Parts: sequence; C-alpha cells; structure tokens
Amino acid sequence: MPDTTPDTTSDATPALPALPVTFRPGRTRVVLSVLAVGTFVTISAVGMLLDGLGTGERLSFALTALLLAGVLFLLARPRITADDAGVTVVNLTTKRRLAWAEILRVNLRQGDPWAFLDLSDGTSLPALGIQPGIARQRAIQDARALRALAEARSGAAPEAPRG
Repeated sequence: MPDTTPDTTSDATPALPALPVTFRPGRTRVVLSVLAVGTFVTISAVGMLLDGLGTGERLSFALTALLLAGVLFLLARPRITADDAGVTVVNLTTKRRLAWAEILRVNLRQGDPWAFLDLSDGTSLPALGIQPGIARQRAIQDARALRALAEARSGAAPEAPRG
C-alpha cells in the first residue's frame, strides 16, 4: 500500500484540523497495549502452570502481572484533545485544561522526547500526546497542526480591556 502521508518537510502552514481533534502517539499506544496484554497473559499463565505453588503464590503472580500491565497501560494514556474552548493535556498521571489564550507556542525541537507548550504564566508544559518516538513524521504533523490551531485561536481571542 503506497504511503499517502503528505510531505511535512515544507514550512507551509498546515490546514487547520476540524475541532474537536485528539493527538496521541498511535503506534506507541498500540505497542504498549499489546505488550500489556502479553505481559499479563504470560506471567499469569506461568504462575498457573508452575507445579507446587499454593493459591497465594498463584495469586501473587496474577497481581504482579496486573501491576505490570497497569504500568504499561498508564504509559499508553497520554493525549492532547483540542476543542473550541481550549486544550486538554493528559499526561501519565496528570490532566490539565488550558484555554487557547494560555498557549503561547507549541514546541517540538530536534531531540525532544515530546512536545512542550509554552504558557502565558511563564511555564512550559510537557505534552506527551505528541512524541516522535516511533512515528516521527506523524508527531511533526501533529505539532504543526496544534501550533496552527493555537496561533489561530489565541489570535482570534479578543483582548481584555485595559484599565
């Protein structure tokens, strides 16, 4: 099947995606989910098939497998959801809602493990929903699309009256 992914090496402004839109590392998510299920099944099966184990020991195998699978599913959790009102950034253990005006810039520099959002309060928020790990070109496209949305939405927001 031919690759129909558009070339992202140009500096042209990408078309704005329709809202709501969710950015997530799809391939990474699939790999981690398959590993989580495989880990749970393998460790649980080993615990059940070993001779001479009591019920408590078998249960400890299953609970260990559940814990490891849970960690892998937690690693698959990150996403960024953009809608008309703003952006929701879901990282491993945190979730933060941002208004469009709070986002000054979306950064994904060479060598960065994920995108960063520069915020109006002077901080930078890691946005793990865009990671160039397995699908670098997709991450670049997603970062450009989110950057274009942030620029269009925060620029369209009316300025607060001064006084």
